[in-house]
Amino acid sequence: MRSSKISISTRVFCLIGAFALVISLFVPLWRIELSAPQYPEGLVLLIYPDNIAGDVDIINGLNHYIGMQTLHTENFVEFTILPFLIGFFALIILVSGLIGNRKLLFIVFALFVIFGIVAMIDFWRWEYDYGHNLDPNAAIIVPGMAYQPPLIGFKQLLNFGAYSIPDIGGWLFISCGALLLFAVIIEKNLFKKFTKLKHVASVLSVSILVTSCSPKGPEVINLYHDNCTSCKMTIADARYAAQLITNKGRIYKFDDIICLINYLNDNKQIAIGSIWVADYNSPTNWLNVNQAYFIKSKSLQSPMGGNSPAFESEQNASFYAEVDTGDTLTWDKLIRL
Repeated sequence: MRSSKISISTRVFCLIGAFALVISLFVPLWRIELSAPQYPEGLVLLIYPDNIAGDVDIINGLNHYIGMQTLHTENFVEFTILPFLIGFFALIILVSGLIGNRKLLFIVFALFVIFGIVAMIDFWRWEYDYGHNLDPNAAIIVPGMAYQPPLIGFKQLLNFGAYSIPDIGGWLFISCGALLLFAVIIEKNLFKKFTKLKHVASVLSVSILVTSCSPKGPEVINLYHDNCTSCKMTIADARYAAQLITNKGRIYKFDDIICLINYLNDNKQIAIGSIWVADYNSPTNWLNVNQAYFIKSKSLQSPMGGNSPAFESEQNASFYAEVDTGDTLTWDKLIRL
């Protein structure tokens, strides 16, 4: 009969996991970053186990104008309970490692998973209330607009981009869960079963990795609704539109290629993921600037005077270039003009 005691390696995993949870009590668990043209360096909201920190006062001031609730640590009962829950799990995981009982390990892992799921549901519930429960007497009201931050990842909220990710404490929390999962796999001797499925798992892992790492593409331009990031004018002609996507997935929209170039010149520190321009002959077709062809036109007047429409092929660009007695241009040549 197999012993009820766990292996030495599993005990080590438990001890490391418990230590990670103890550290997470003193560092931020989560962070929400906000960026906008008027805040090029960004604003950040840091969520610790027992308080909220970061640019709270500035964010509260902005929230006041659009009717969102102000943030105060004392308004969240979670900040009273969460440190004790994390401390409890750190203690019980430590005890599991010291006692070495396999059944106790499985129970602790199940409880830890449930705790993580409940915590994320509660976080989503708070974000929903925070973004939807608005003051009807606010100075700025956008009909139908809600300001719920993303649970994880990026979301555009008016002219602000919100980026929500785990911070140091959150990654420590996730690492603890991963160590417990690995310990359970070892103790249930699941590696032999996994070996039979290793080829399927490899294919799935590669597929997931490719999907998750795929760069975000351009969005549909809402004419007469979306505003140009640079000149602030409403985008009314899709043929000259452009989009800049940062490494974090935030999208900046422009009504003219000259506005995009001006923005890039004024914000050299921005981390560029990709840049897209509308095909003049088919404005719903977005072209990566490195594969597009441009002309400097006298007859094709763009909204802000850039007068540099983009085309999918050099042949299409040449047709219009001949009318203007000019040459076709690549993106590198265009931005040097």
